[in-house]
Amino acid sequence: MIRTAVAVGGFSSNAGKTTLVCELLRELSGWEAIKVTRGHYRSCGKDPHACCVSHLLGEKPLIRSGREETYAPGKDTGRYWDAGASNVHWLIATKEQVEQGIHKALERVSAPGVIIEGNSFQKFIDVDFAVMVACAGGGKIKPSARRALKNCSAIYLFDERDESGASARRRFNLWLQDENERELISSIPIYTRVELPQLTKRIIEIHTPVAL
Repeated sequence: MIRTAVAVGGFSSNAGKTTLVCELLRELSGWEAIKVTRGHYRSCGKDPHACCVSHLLGEKPLIRSGREETYAPGKDTGRYWDAGASNVHWLIATKEQVEQGIHKALERVSAPGVIIEGNSFQKFIDVDFAVMVACAGGGKIKPSARRALKNCSAIYLFDERDESGASARRRFNLWLQDENERELISSIPIYTRVELPQLTKRIIEIHTPVAL
């Protein structure tokens, strides 16, 4: 089957990845989504009821699929469903299990297109289009994001307050002046919220529907 895979990673946690995934799902009718959560056998230091998945880890990666197993109001996977995903898969894995897990999760996808949220899986599979989400002020880049930047197709600046995108670009460019990766980042097309239709159009252009 011909399938278009789009990766949505982020410079850091809470950069706006899930918001962008949902925006894309609203425009890409019939597409599925995969959420990749990399866990560890210890407390993550945050609210265990909000984010800790250590109790779900086992000898093999865990994949939950379908509305009954993945829908929870307000959670990332629940937001995917609300945005119109035709199916949602949640991969929970240790660092060592991500490679096996992402391949198994992709085997469950039956739609002609899938959006995958996360950074860590990108070194194990080739995707057709990769978006890196960054806060307008830049900030610290996670190691997994730095690796993913090398194969990045676009950068999306997340700033809910900036309707025009001009302020977001100015802030990002100021941050970029002192960033070690500025040469690489400067060569990647950058989109703001107002330019989301153009970003979606680029994805649609590289998407090849399944021949039924």
